[in-house]
Amino acid sequence: MGTRKKVHAFVRVKPTDDFAHEMIRYGDDKRSIDIHLKKDIRRGVVNNQQTDWSFKLDGVLHDASQDLVYETVAKDVVSQALDGYNGTIMCYGQTGAGKTYTMMGATENYKHRGILPRAVQQVFRMIEERPTHAITVRVSYLEIYNESLFDLLSTLPYVGPSVTPMTIVENPQGVFIKGLSVHLTSQEEDAFSLLFEGETNRIIASHTMNKNSSRSHCIFTIYIEAHSRTLSEEKYITSKINLVDLAGSERLGKSGSEGQVLKEATYINKSLSFLEQAIIALGDQKRDHIPFRQCKLTHALKDSLGGNCNMVLVTNIYGEAAQLEETLSSLRFASRMKLVTTEPAINEKYDAERMVKNLEKELALLKQELAIHDSLTNRTFVTYDPMDEIQIAEINSQVRRYLEGTLDEIDIISLRQIKEVFNQFRVVLSQQEQEVESTLRRKYTLIDRNDFAAISAIQKAGLVDVDGHLVGEPEGQNFGLGVAPFSTKPGKKAKSKKTFKEPLRPDTPPSKPVAFEEFKNEQGSEINRIFKENKSILNERRKRASETTQHINAIKREIDVTKEALNFQKSLREKQGKYENKGLMIIDEEEFLLILKLKDLKKQYRSEYQDLRDLRAEIQYCQHLVDQCRHRLLMEFDIWYNESFVIPEDMQMALKPGGSIRPGMVPVNRIVSLGEDDQDKFSQLQQRVLPEGPDSISFYNAKVKIEQKHNYLKTMMGLQQAHRK
Repeated sequence: MGTRKKVHAFVRVKPTDDFAHEMIRYGDDKRSIDIHLKKDIRRGVVNNQQTDWSFKLDGVLHDASQDLVYETVAKDVVSQALDGYNGTIMCYGQTGAGKTYTMMGATENYKHRGILPRAVQQVFRMIEERPTHAITVRVSYLEIYNESLFDLLSTLPYVGPSVTPMTIVENPQGVFIKGLSVHLTSQEEDAFSLLFEGETNRIIASHTMNKNSSRSHCIFTIYIEAHSRTLSEEKYITSKINLVDLAGSERLGKSGSEGQVLKEATYINKSLSFLEQAIIALGDQKRDHIPFRQCKLTHALKDSLGGNCNMVLVTNIYGEAAQLEETLSSLRFASRMKLVTTEPAINEKYDAERMVKNLEKELALLKQELAIHDSLTNRTFVTYDPMDEIQIAEINSQVRRYLEGTLDEIDIISLRQIKEVFNQFRVVLSQQEQEVESTLRRKYTLIDRNDFAAISAIQKAGLVDVDGHLVGEPEGQNFGLGVAPFSTKPGKKAKSKKTFKEPLRPDTPPSKPVAFEEFKNEQGSEINRIFKENKSILNERRKRASETTQHINAIKREIDVTKEALNFQKSLREKQGKYENKGLMIIDEEEFLLILKLKDLKKQYRSEYQDLRDLRAEIQYCQHLVDQCRHRLLMEFDIWYNESFVIPEDMQMALKPGGSIRPGMVPVNRIVSLGEDDQDKFSQLQQRVLPEGPDSISFYNAKVKIEQKHNYLKTMMGLQQAHRK
């Protein structure tokens, strides 16, 4: 077991222009926070009201960036998870205090991402640094709304809604959610896609304290499993990271909640109250019973609260005087959490398949040792391998000869041979019984003694002996009759099914996405080919522009380094004194080489920058061609679709050559658009973001895919509504 350790508790103060400096003060060590309240003079002269509180925590984060918050709070927890330790990071606090911003951040801006996206990124970065291990990552996303469990990833097409409600189940391995989908993620972008998919399904509402208030508790779990590639041992490690975004506590008088929002606030406050009761019980060493089952939140987090886990709490508070009562309540909760102890330990498991392989290797070594021992004791005829067919046939022959009396005894060689001898006795006995039964059936008709109709017929036929017994009557034998199915009786021919020709035009028009694929392969194949060629040229130019941009950035960084080195050499020369010869400044060789290098770098920079400008001009022109092809492809598809499936058949004659309607005259309301695909958006995004932060590509690419998916779903809903109309 691991050593016991305290839960780490941090406080993050929401930035505000109206900060209560007189009431809230921070310690110099940035680990303590003091609260001071003025006495209420309305209580009279004798007033025992407490006015000062001091809270000692693991850190106070005031005006802290998202980078600093993650480095302080979560980095070590995620790092230890790759070594087999479970981890939990929980955000707690009043509604609107910044819990979701701390956990999720602003998904629109990569730099403002929160703990959860950064944890996902760190996990995959550390996996790349461990090539000696085969590490698999899975994720799940749970929502607890009004004391009901929901899977935020159930909207994925390969998951679907659960028929039975999800339940919390406990077993010796811990607590898990039955019915919650767990998804394998092979790369960082897949994990971000699942995260953004779940975020779009969260329940939020608006009230006076927060325009986008989370109305549910959410738990995003990262499951890690690591197997060694170099060692053949069957032991491997597992771990999980729970990232918990709690809904905020509310004072109903301040939030002004009513209706459904009021009902949600009641459930939220109730579950947070039960969470606090569980924390108080965990902090009391004399308590034997911990009330985990009072609500779904505490039950789901049973492993995290005081279990085998590295636990970190981030308490979000306001810095305003108007919210001081809620701030005190949140700080009390953080202080109680610090009293809770956990016992983190490495989660080691054993791979059954690898264990079997190791046992087979050990068995082979033991056989070799036995072979050496037998050779030393002149027992070379003994084998320890399973008997083959020839050896088994030889033992069967020995058993038969022994039963016939031609063999007096069977030599004992090994335990395996003894077992096979007894087995062959059983085989020979069974074969003899079958031969006896077969002989009897050839000579006699075996009838069940309970079949009175058959017995009566036999008696009439005179097939009964003098004692009144059936001839050839064995004990417990019977026979049965079968009836051939009607379809197999002779003279019956199967009726052939009638075949109908399908109409040339379907009764209901196909969906536009399906029809569009058909159009691109047939009538619109030429314009589609031109569109793809232009698109390919555009992507190639964008790729070259991206590479040129990276090269320019590399040259710029080298120019900056060279300038710093040159300035250092100049300052060093000035300190040593100036040397002149005939009015010319004398410099050393190193400084001269730096000047030449800087000159060459600037020349390269200007040349590459001119190439980049030319490429951008080409990209702009290619983009114009792609847009033109896209517009023409859509326009021709709309004409083809309406004239092929929408126009009544009695009007088709008018569209033929010489008719009164020319192609394109039919009014078309375009409801399907061929917008920019993922590659377009990704390429444009890459041009803008890559020079600043290459690590952000997976984050933004996943966001683009989720937006594309939801735009597609909206389009399909519009199609269905238009079809109904």
